[in-house]
Amino acid sequence: MIARPGSALALLALAGCVADDSGGAAPQNTAVVQPIVTAKPTASPVVSGPTTFVFQGQQTQGGWIRGQAPGGTRSATLDGQPLALDAQGRFFAAFDRDAGPVATLSAQLADGRTVTSPLSIAPREWQIERVNVARAPGGATEAFMALRRPELARIEAARARNSASDGWRQSFIWPVEGRISGRFGSQRIYRGEPAAYHSGLDIAPGAGVPYVAPADGVVVLAATSPFTLEGNLLIIDHGMGLNSAFLHSSRLAVKEGDVVKQGQLLGYTGATGRATGPHLHWSIKWQDARLDPLLFLPPR
Repeated sequence: MIARPGSALALLALAGCVADDSGGAAPQNTAVVQPIVTAKPTASPVVSGPTTFVFQGQQTQGGWIRGQAPGGTRSATLDGQPLALDAQGRFFAAFDRDAGPVATLSAQLADGRTVTSPLSIAPREWQIERVNVARAPGGATEAFMALRRPELARIEAARARNSASDGWRQSFIWPVEGRISGRFGSQRIYRGEPAAYHSGLDIAPGAGVPYVAPADGVVVLAATSPFTLEGNLLIIDHGMGLNSAFLHSSRLAVKEGDVVKQGQLLGYTGATGRATGPHLHWSIKWQDARLDPLLFLPPR
């Protein structure tokens, strides 16, 4: 008997069997073939989280926020500036001393959607001193700039580092106790011409007083010889683009590459560089934004 393609006889033959005259099947080297089960394709996992941005902090000029991006976020920005996200979608962002009244958080989700969150940035009244004299003419000499350019390059390179530190997540502590001799954002205006504003917080506890790390971080710059303006300069990277700089130290207790913990000794106050007296100048930056250290600290 000839089996037609597709007939029951042909199918039995493929299974290693032939049919007898009574219609039964006689096994010949019979093999049992199990069916193959194919799994259904599954969608890529999406990180769970809130449906919009959740954050807290100081929503004002010179302030900051810490928060959580929406679930499924692929990338996020603040006014178009990229935000770093950790594995849980947490972020840090901040607002420059001269930030405008509004800002926008934006997230691009894995499903193609965009989630935005508008922010209101409160203005501040800065300490302004108006001086009825003209600013001194002239600028920096070429001899000074020959010294200054390499220093600025080192500062820029240090602040461009992105260390794996979680200091940005901590509640900051005071690096040293003392009289506040200069406030962030204060500025002199000479007959209508503004000078540069004060970029940090000055604390004057006296000379040679130890100061400590306000939060965890990595030492990305520790001047082994005094800089022209900053003196013995120290910069700590707290992660997520946030860093602290400490100026005018009499000496430093850490070196570049050291991983420091909150409360660890960093150095001793002094008057190196361009300073009128011993104090600690502490400045904070997030990317290119200058921030007010007082807004990171608990009230005294």
